[in-house]
Parts: sequence; structure tokens; C-alpha cells
Amino acid sequence: MNNTSINNNSSKQESSSVTVYPNGRRYYIFLVAYLVGLSAFGSFVNDMYLPSLPEMTRYFGCSVSTVQLGLTMGMIGLGLGQLILGPVSDKYGRKPVLIGAMIVFMIGAVASVFSPTIHFFLGCRLVQGLGASGGYFLARTIPADIYQGRPLAKMMALIGAINGFAPASAPVLGGLVSQDHGWKAVFWILAGLAAFLLCVAIPLKESLKPDRRFKGKLLDAFGEYPALLKNKRFMIHVTLKGTALGLLFAYCSSAPFIMQTHFGWSQLHFGLFMGFNALFIAIGAMIAVKFKILKQAASLGGILLFIATAVQVAVLFLIDDFWAYELMMLPILFSLGMIFTVGNTLAMNEGRDNAGGASAVLGLAGYVFGATVAPLVGLGNIMHSTAIVFAVMATLILLSSYASSRLSPDPNMLKK
Repeated sequence: MNNTSINNNSSKQESSSVTVYPNGRRYYIFLVAYLVGLSAFGSFVNDMYLPSLPEMTRYFGCSVSTVQLGLTMGMIGLGLGQLILGPVSDKYGRKPVLIGAMIVFMIGAVASVFSPTIHFFLGCRLVQGLGASGGYFLARTIPADIYQGRPLAKMMALIGAINGFAPASAPVLGGLVSQDHGWKAVFWILAGLAAFLLCVAIPLKESLKPDRRFKGKLLDAFGEYPALLKNKRFMIHVTLKGTALGLLFAYCSSAPFIMQTHFGWSQLHFGLFMGFNALFIAIGAMIAVKFKILKQAASLGGILLFIATAVQVAVLFLIDDFWAYELMMLPILFSLGMIFTVGNTLAMNEGRDNAGGASAVLGLAGYVFGATVAPLVGLGNIMHSTAIVFAVMATLILLSSYASSRLSPDPNMLKK
């Protein structure tokens, strides 16, 4: 996009290691809190109803793999929605897209409560994903509108770390709600959460000023994608984040059936275990930003994750012990937290001149992998199918982290 010039003085400030506050420190705190809410919303859309999957299998009288397609449809919606809304937000600004997306989600969430069949529910999940995609990709896009270099890394890591409590709290809350009120109550709460985010958005300032927006026709704005896909540095980090998110979704879609159906834990216990485990994602996210060269965190995370996953595969095939399974998930999730921070930050730093499109590609990659693995872990023996998917995704992550390590570091990303 040729009309996204950045003020030189602003660029100097943004590339320094000191965080500046263009709209004041108070607004910075509000912005971080709101972006955490947007990012957490994407986690709640999938994670909050995870404890309900076994119940929904019985309710709709369908197979495990079929009900897991609800996760797949949600991820397809999240991916396609970002792909469409990225250029739209580059043309018209971030806030109008946010408002429209939240309204679409609320429609999909309320409609899903009245689903007569699993197929109708799956359609509603697609609509929910399309709506939730707006907030989810804007949580990455808005920081890239304002910052670059190390300040961008700090903000992304802060959002990622605090947001680690979203996947921690979502299954717990979902387990409590569904255990007492059934799976439908979960979607009423999600609709209410979207309405809350819509109301709180009133003081949110537009981060993409008119002089930085795409000036051509809307269809021409989609032409930014080929240039992004040809950007080697950008695509390496997109692949890194995408494969890592794929492994996370493999874990999320298999865990309810491993913990509840196979090992016999209740929905509440499942939520508590998922919540505790998710904290390790937050810890990994915060530690990653401490590295002087940020991509070194991905290299270390990729190696640690590969080793831990190899042990987990052996556990799933040979040991059949819950506590061994639970213990090995902790270093895996810690490593994913490190990789998420690196992948998000470096990809958005490379694509910040087309931030809407860059965020869309980044998000789509994750959901392509996620939508693929979600039903695969439910085929046959779930312990064995999960182990195989884990092994494949860990190998892809290791290869992507190695490719990242071969790139020269961006001087703006060095810790000073």
C-alpha cells in the first residue's frame, strides 16, 4: 500500500526502547485493557464452551468428531473474517469494523441457542467466527498502527501475558455455567460479553488516521495480499505463529475428551486444569520479551516444545496416566507462549505498513492449521490420534523456528 507514510519523528520514537504514550498514559492503560478484552474474546469464543463438548455430543446425538467441527467452523469464520475485514479496516478505519463485527457475533451467538440440529449449530458457529474475527485481529492491528520495534514487542507481550488469563478463566467459567445451566447458557454469556465490548468501545480512538488509509477502491485494497505473501520474513513468522496455534487448538479440542471422557474428570475439574495450564502460556509470553534478540526466544521455545512433545507422545501411546499427561502439557504450553509473542510481534513489525492485511494473514494462518487439526484428534483412539497430531505440529514449529533463527534481526527489535 503506497499511501501509508509515517511521520519521521514518530518513527524515531517508536523504534526506541522507551515506550511513548501518544494519547497519554491514562489512555495507554485503557487501550491495553481494551485490547486484552478483544484478544481474550477470541479465546472465550472457543475455550468457554470446551467443557460442554461431551454434553453437546449427547444432546445432538452425534459423534465426537462431528461436534468438534463446531471448533473448526468457528476457526474457519475467524480466518475468513480476518481475510475480509483486514483490507476493509485499512480502507475505512478500525473502529467501524469493530462495531459491525461485534453485532454479527451477537446474532450468531443468540441464534445458536435455538439450534434444532448439530448442522444448524455449526452454521451459527461460522457466523460467530466471522463476527469474533473483527476484535481478534484488531487486537494485533491497532498496536501496529501506533508502535513498531521494541515498544510494539512490549505491548504485544503485555497483551499476550495478561490475555493468558483468558484461556485460564474461560474453561473454568464455562465449566461452572454448563454444569449448572447447560451448554446454551454459555452462548448467552458470550453474546453479553460482545455487547459489553461494544459499549466499552465508545472512548476508543481511531488508530488509523484518514491520511494513512487506503485511498483507492475497496477491491483494490485486497491487492495488498500478494505483496505480503511474497515477503519472506513476514511469511516465516506467520508460519511460526500458525503452526504454534495449530498445536494449541489440537490440545484444546482433544483435552475435554481426554480429561472428562477418558480419565473421568468433571466439567468443573476440566475447567480448573485448563485454567491452571493456560497460565504457563502467559509466563512464556512475558519471558520471551526479555530476550535481547527476540527471535532467540522462538528458537529456544521450538527446541523445548519438540522435546516435551516427544515425551508427551510416549505418554499418550504407552503410559495412559493423567498426571503424566498433565505434567508434560506445562512445558509445551510455556513454549507456545514464547512462540506466540515472537510470531505475533515479528510478523506485525514486518507487515505494519499494511497492518490490517498483515494481521488478517497472520490470523488466517493460525486458523487454517487449527481448523485442520480440530477434527483429526477425534478420529479413532483419541489418545493416539492426539499424539500423532502433536508430533506433526511440533516438528513444523521446530522447522519454522529454525527458519526464523536464520534471518538477520531487525535492529529496532533489539533490546537496549
